[in-house]
Amino acid sequence: MIRFDSDYTRGAHERIMQKLMETNMTQTSGYGTDTHCQRAHELIQEACMAPHADVHLLVGGTQTNLTVIAHVLKPYQAVISAETGHVNTSETGAIEAAGHKVLTIPTADGKMTASQVRDMLKSHFEDAGRIHTPQPGLLYLSQSTETGLLYTLAELKAMRAVCDEFNIPLFIDGARLGYALASPNNDAKLADLARLCDVFYIGGTKQGALFGEALVITNDTIKKDFRYTIKQRGALLAKGRLLGIQFETLFEDDLYLSISKNAIQLVSPLKEAFDVAGIKFQYPVTTNQLFPILTKAQFKKLSEKYALTAWEEKSDTHLVARICTDWSTHPSHVEELASDIRNL
Repeated sequence: MIRFDSDYTRGAHERIMQKLMETNMTQTSGYGTDTHCQRAHELIQEACMAPHADVHLLVGGTQTNLTVIAHVLKPYQAVISAETGHVNTSETGAIEAAGHKVLTIPTADGKMTASQVRDMLKSHFEDAGRIHTPQPGLLYLSQSTETGLLYTLAELKAMRAVCDEFNIPLFIDGARLGYALASPNNDAKLADLARLCDVFYIGGTKQGALFGEALVITNDTIKKDFRYTIKQRGALLAKGRLLGIQFETLFEDDLYLSISKNAIQLVSPLKEAFDVAGIKFQYPVTTNQLFPILTKAQFKKLSEKYALTAWEEKSDTHLVARICTDWSTHPSHVEELASDIRNL
């Protein structure tokens, strides 16, 4: 079975595995205070052109989202998210379990607009009875989104303007940020995110690391005492060097971006194959995720050989599938799948 159902099923890039083995018996200080973590922090600050940013290395995306939101929000506040946002759909109610509601905005494609966010905030703060409802206290975006789409630089600037107008922080979930940065459709660089966001993270789990996310905080208020919240939320890894070594390696010699490009380059043959087969997409193809609209018979046929995701029901006869490429996807597997798509 060839897997195209997710972008984190394999292990780690060979350079990371080699570095982990080379340093396996080296004794270092714990909890992220070692020299590997320090070097990773410096490399990420350089890549973001943000020398004054704080960098924290956490194990996974859900853990990072929960830790940030728990730290930023007051007890009566909530986070704004697209209805399809990861904090709303795929984290087992982690945010609500921590005492914060997720206020969702419905979208046609998984992307919110600045005007939608502004309307929600305006509606709350102009409501005379607003103290009876959770106060929006943080805007959460994903780059790329759960539907594989990108927020443009202009759209991010518009979101920043709304956040400034209502004095709330902007937080970007970058679980798939490497694939967003590698996309030819992208015009928002790491330095732009560091300038426009109060806090964001650079995904490692889905992009060459065994596990881990690198959280970048530029807002001084959020920086304050953040390590207390990391510890309280069970996110402080005793063997912190395991995270430090991985991000140190990923950000040496531009490895992070170069391996992310593999996923983007291998999307084109699959898109072309679907086009040849006359199969349409639910969402535009801009990063490493494709959402073809297949008949259930076509999905069943492909699933005999490939692990794919049935994303959502389209009708009694059709469904939307999700196909992911990643940093480690082999070109021969893409060629094989493309051939089978053309023959559907």
